Amino acid sequence: MKEIKSITKEKNKEENSSLKRIGNFIKEARLSRNQSIEELASDLKIGNHQLEAIEEGNEEKLPEKVFVKAMVRRISQKLKLDTEFIMNEFNTERKEIKIEEIVEEVSKKNHTSRQSKSLTKIGFTIFILISGFLGLIASSLIFNLFSESFQNQTPKKELIKKTK
Repeated sequence: MKEIKSITKEKNKEENSSLKRIGNFIKEARLSRNQSIEELASDLKIGNHQLEAIEEGNEEKLPEKVFVKAMVRRISQKLKLDTEFIMNEFNTERKEIKIEEIVEEVSKKNHTSRQSKSLTKIGFTIFILISGFLGLIASSLIFNLFSESFQNQTPKKELIKKTK
């Protein structure tokens, strides 16, 4: 049960962080247009406290996520923001990336790359050896076939003597 609560808390933090990013976009756009929270909320017919909560990224003061998304869409349209970008940002979950994880992942890729290169060299060498060996066998078989046929032929001088 504790695991479920911690997973839910982590997910809420991620959603909250995306809401904070969106809230910052909205707040900057509103301030650049010299609009107060009261003016924008009145134009959109939403509560001041809801607009303020969106700008702060405070999910606890907001209704269900579906309604928040609808409000964010309307706000971004009213402020003439890139609504598609804002909505994609809403759906984007960004996790914190540690430098150690990146270094470890890169070193793993380099190691597997080196292994595949060495396997490629070994495979190529084996291919060359096998094809050379098969070439030798084929040439010796051909040589034996021709040498037998030459041995079975009677020379022309003997043919001439027999016909006379």
